[in-house]
Amino acid sequence: MQTCEATLEERIGFAADDSPYLTGSAISIEPGSRRVVVRGVVSSYYEKQMAQETLLRVDGVESVANHLEVLRRRCR
Repeated sequence: MQTCEATLEERIGFAADDSPYLTGSAISIEPGSRRVVVRGVVSSYYEKQMAQETLLRVDGVESVANHLEVLRRRCR
């Protein structure tokens, strides 16, 4: 039986595909050696935190540099 392990980049991609907090064209994920950088725009601080937590759950990720910005809506 042959075993095939996904690379860290592939595991991050799978997590991003499965997470509603990491989808969309406004987010980029830059995998490094056990450290992931995430950039982009989200609509709430909750989404920002959940995106980080999603990445921290990926096997092999030890830290996340969360550079996501929260889109501020203007009150009318």
